[in-house]
Amino acid sequence: MNEHRDITLAIGEQDFIFTLAPQDVTKYFNAVTPNNKVAPSNNLLTNTVKADQREALRPFLRNPMTTLQLAGLLLEEYAPDIEVVVKKPSHAQTD
Repeated sequence: MNEHRDITLAIGEQDFIFTLAPQDVTKYFNAVTPNNKVAPSNNLLTNTVKADQREALRPFLRNPMTTLQLAGLLLEEYAPDIEVVVKKPSHAQTD
């Protein structure tokens, strides 16, 4: 997977381009706590959106639910598509 990924979110009538790297996602997850979710989401969005789009994005971040939803969509799109299967241990009897 490429280190940096450009992801476009269409919000209202405008497309916003975010550039995410592993360190952005790590910083976000390290900052999220049970009592602190909105600020890390806001920081993720404002720090990764194209600089010339930052001011246009700010009105959408006034509602904390919108902020959480946008960050969730961004992270979901950033996640790689991999297939994972958890295999249960076999309990074969040995004599």
